[in-house]
Amino acid sequence: MMTMTESDNEIHDSQDEIHTLEPDVILDVRGLKTSFYTYEGVVKALDGVSVQLKKGQTLAFVGETGCGKSVTAKSIMRLVDSPGVIEAGEVVFRDRTLDKEEVISDLLKLSEDEMRHIRGNRIAIVFQDPATYPNPVFRVGDQIAEVISLHQNLAEEALVMKIDRLEETLAENPQAPNAEEIKEKISEYKSQLDDPPPPTDDDKKKVAKKKAVEMLKMVRMPSPEEIANQYPHELSGGMRQRALIAMSLSCNPQILICDEATTALDVTVQAQVLNLLNELKADFDSSIIIITHDLGVVAETCTHVAVMYAGVVVEYASTDELFSDPVHPYTSGLLRAIPKLTEKVDRLLQIKGMVPNLITPPTGCRFHPRCEFATSICSEQRPPREEVKPGHLVECFHPQGSVKGRR
Repeated sequence: MMTMTESDNEIHDSQDEIHTLEPDVILDVRGLKTSFYTYEGVVKALDGVSVQLKKGQTLAFVGETGCGKSVTAKSIMRLVDSPGVIEAGEVVFRDRTLDKEEVISDLLKLSEDEMRHIRGNRIAIVFQDPATYPNPVFRVGDQIAEVISLHQNLAEEALVMKIDRLEETLAENPQAPNAEEIKEKISEYKSQLDDPPPPTDDDKKKVAKKKAVEMLKMVRMPSPEEIANQYPHELSGGMRQRALIAMSLSCNPQILICDEATTALDVTVQAQVLNLLNELKADFDSSIIIITHDLGVVAETCTHVAVMYAGVVVEYASTDELFSDPVHPYTSGLLRAIPKLTEKVDRLLQIKGMVPNLITPPTGCRFHPRCEFATSICSEQRPPREEVKPGHLVECFHPQGSVKGRR
């Protein structure tokens, strides 16, 4: 079932590249190929996706429905459902944990147990529909607490909780008959803080529930203690989305992936959630990947953009650079299709043609059947990735539409 080109083999063989990851890069997706083996044929959903995420960035994946945005996110997390297969490429991740040395690894080569440690803990994802993903039969606080219990060592927090409880008891009644015993117990617990013993299940549950309420406070949830004891169906769409974000951030992940996370929300709530994400990014020292088809969201929220078309990243740049100087004809077409408040037009501009069938995608550049600047080479060869400006990458033989090259 696996098919690998010569360039794919070069990616897999060059293991030295993993150890020379740039210091500020935390995720480097290299030549990622994912296919779906259906009865109608093999859907080539991703065809060599390459993109980097740096520390502190908010990176957007944009493009039409079916271009591979969500498949890219699921491939990074290794959550591609059957009949999907990740066939080639690398997803190189720099794991910067507080208590261990930095670890750089290819997520596609980790065991499932190792990957379970990464998912939710180091890389978290918020899915599209907040009505679907919280479990309807468990309280919101219990669901967040479960994530915390699974991924965090709560021994120190449990010990601190015991100390706080004893100190409160002593403060309320300093002349209690057992005051000396309480003081000795406090001293004993404090001496164990450097190497705390494993907490009891009951203590772990209490600490996790307390941290769950703290996370709901972090995402500006009104009445967090009350919300923690409610079920998902009792919350509005915006509140459910905040609860999902709280759950995703509860283990302080290095990367948060938001897969169309604001699509189901009204415009006002959407703006609140997006502003919240950027505030939390700074608080948690995280990086964010936002998957969206809304260029307004990108302009307001993201620092960098990867434009996808038919399973390929056709252009990558900073947000300011992409909006001011798009060089790929597809990107230019997307931006021209946005209505402008300063102009009155009878009909919006559109990109001619249809998204290709990825069972039989076009040869060469996948965009060439719809491109007004295409020449014969576009249908014969896939364009190489070119850096037209520092940090501005494009896959196109005729960037900015000039058949003689970049103007």
